[in-house]
Amino acid sequence: MEGRKVMGWAARIHQLIFHHILSLSGVEDVMLKVLYCVVDHTDPHQMRSEIQSSNYPLVPGHEVVGEVVELGTEVNGRIFTHGGIDKDGTPTQGGFSSAMVVHRKFVGKIPEKLEPKQAAPLLCAGVTAYSALKQFKNPDKVIKAGILGLGGVGPLGVLIAKTMGHHVTVISSSEKKRMEALEHLPMHPLQPVISLLKFGGQLILVGVVTKPLAFDSEDLLLDRRKKTVTGSFLGSMEETQEVLDFWAEKKLNSMIEVVKMDYVNKAFERMVRNDVRYSFVLDIAGSNLE
Repeated sequence: MEGRKVMGWAARIHQLIFHHILSLSGVEDVMLKVLYCVVDHTDPHQMRSEIQSSNYPLVPGHEVVGEVVELGTEVNGRIFTHGGIDKDGTPTQGGFSSAMVVHRKFVGKIPEKLEPKQAAPLLCAGVTAYSALKQFKNPDKVIKAGILGLGGVGPLGVLIAKTMGHHVTVISSSEKKRMEALEHLPMHPLQPVISLLKFGGQLILVGVVTKPLAFDSEDLLLDRRKKTVTGSFLGSMEETQEVLDFWAEKKLNSMIEVVKMDYVNKAFERMVRNDVRYSFVLDIAGSNLE
């Protein structure tokens, strides 16, 4: 990083070196030297403009851990977005970059007992699972929770639900994932059931997909068990701070694979094939930025 000129990796499909100038910090902005950033499942969708209209060149990366190097004059108290437009009209670039500027409202504090690279997956996948499960955070009321799939969000959901004291079942179509759940996560065996929801049970959808999901409404209308299908998208900054503190307090470990920036295109390919346990974390600070 030299002044406000930084190096990033911009996209359409493959990452290319991209030099850009950070917008001048506002009074409530925070400049970060980027340390780590997660390779997330939404990144390739945004790179290909499959979720919303993307602005190019686009520097992906929205689960960012960094070191604060500059504060706006009105930043105080607690001290992460890309692809949008800043107030001055400048496209917001993400964490696949040596540095970035964000508004103070989107910055959380990494607890001292939590490794920065361990914190990175919590900033999207972790808070998504935590926000959906938070309503069940009652040690006196154990629930039976089913986690559908072991992608980026699922393993964190398993750890959160189990740490809350709940009975957890992983549902997966993959024998490999079944063995992963049994051998590496605190799990009960996979139960091949079709109708999972009991009376008053909830199906909470948290994954973003590019094609609409469909289900037969008669299964809900004609069933007297008052089942609910609902959704939960990400979480608030307050919940993000809560899950960071929760991870540190409970001494939990995210299952990650740390790679350098020159591996990012291979990481995308492997992620699309579900060939990662369970998130790639880019070591931005440790990568050759030239």
